Amino acid sequence: MDVNGTHIWYYFICKREVWLITHQIAADQEDDNLEIGRFISETSYQRQKKEMLIGNIKVDRIRREGDTLVVGEVKKSSTYEKSAYYQLLFYLDTLRKMGIEAKGELLFPKEKKVTKVEWTEEGKKVLEEAIAEIRRIARLPVPPEPKKIGFCRSCAYREYCFAEES
Repeated sequence: MDVNGTHIWYYFICKREVWLITHQIAADQEDDNLEIGRFISETSYQRQKKEMLIGNIKVDRIRREGDTLVVGEVKKSSTYEKSAYYQLLFYLDTLRKMGIEAKGELLFPKEKKVTKVEWTEEGKKVLEEAIAEIRRIARLPVPPEPKKIGFCRSCAYREYCFAEES
């Protein structure tokens, strides 16, 4: 199974959502939070190239800083910065395997915040463990039980997990 950036992002937030995504169970595409995220991505950092597909990854922004390639990942909020960090680290690792050295930036336009991300051996180890666990979760015959967390309020799958409570 090919793991992608979306899998990495959700792995650090909700294991159930990882299972749903890997089993191609679509989230509510008209969810307000998804639409806000798309709007922020489309309207922020206009001077940088937008969504570029490189191999099996899709980066939000890409630019040059001197001789250095800088990959940017745009997020609505820094609330789940750890997930965003590992998603971007996954992109940097994928580029590294292609022979492309790059640095990363997590971009939070509403907060006017930028966090620099660089590939490290320690980060790579965490990433390898996450990828192995994502593949294990994907092989489960049923999704992990839902657990109410803060992210559930803004999740496009919330009705799938908690329909009786809505």
